[in-house]
Amino acid sequence: MDILLYLLPIALFLGGLGLAAFLWSLRDGQFDDPEGDSARILFDEPRGGNDGSRL
Repeated sequence: MDILLYLLPIALFLGGLGLAAFLWSLRDGQFDDPEGDSARILFDEPRGGNDGSRL
């Protein structure tokens, strides 16, 4: 039962840390364009572009 004295604050701290990271990423604009990447993958790169396939 004494272990709860250690586990409860650790769990609350980690939960708060995760919430702070989520709010930071939300404020930083990480979720502004969720459809952009899924649509961008459908289009080919223009010829002569630097796609990293040639060394």
